[in-house]
Amino acid sequence: MKSTLDQIEDIKKNGYSLDFATTFDHAFENYKKIAVYSGLIFLVFSIIIAVAYMGTITAIFGIENIKKDFIEEYSKRKLSGNELAIHSIGMAVLAGLFSPFMAGFLKMADSADRDVEFNVSTIFTYYKAPYFAQLFINAFIPALVATGISGIIKNIDSSSIGNTIAIVIPYFISYFMFLSIPLIVFGKLKGIEAIKSSFIIVTKNPLTIFAFFILGFIGSLVGLIGCGVLVFFTIVFNSSMIYATYYAIFGIKQEDSIDSIGNSYVD
Repeated sequence: MKSTLDQIEDIKKNGYSLDFATTFDHAFENYKKIAVYSGLIFLVFSIIIAVAYMGTITAIFGIENIKKDFIEEYSKRKLSGNELAIHSIGMAVLAGLFSPFMAGFLKMADSADRDVEFNVSTIFTYYKAPYFAQLFINAFIPALVATGISGIIKNIDSSSIGNTIAIVIPYFISYFMFLSIPLIVFGKLKGIEAIKSSFIIVTKNPLTIFAFFILGFIGSLVGLIGCGVLVFFTIVFNSSMIYATYYAIFGIKQEDSIDSIGNSYVD
């Protein structure tokens, strides 16, 4: 079977096709297998992260300075050059640290697809070498670029148009990075290779990938329509959408990538 990089070269030369209905059906069926379990995990860890975040904000600014509109006011104010650099790097580091967690849901999707048992520990599968470094790099660079550009635009133009562009930029970059994480965990690419390869794949079939990107995003937020807490059980739909898209393009070897990946990375 061709390596992922060889398949990328074929895609660069010849492009590829995706069957919309088949890929979407695969994503939806996969999602049904992991929705409840992954939703409970998201709910628990979201509470933990929210408590940790508020505790950090309180420790930095003092509880007496925290008011109802504090977060909104802080997000709207213009940052100095140093503040923007610190903010951008901080957000990029958080994205890098969170990336293996999101990759864990892809592992869960793959396990469900193959009827292999999974549990809470599956989510932390990629917080180990050689995955962590590659996933961190893969998330850090796009997040740094996105946050930096958004911050600069906000400082230059604080109008509604400027703020809208600043909000859209991270999603625009995420669109091009749609398949970067599975390219690492399933395709065994390094972080930089995955960034470049995801960009190539997206630009070779931009409309179909955009449709899946939007469907994954909308599907993740469906839970907000009824009861807000249901979003924790729909948000993982995006992981199933990414998994199904990658599967449709590359297929996934029926092996435990944890056992084989150590032999696939080359320093």
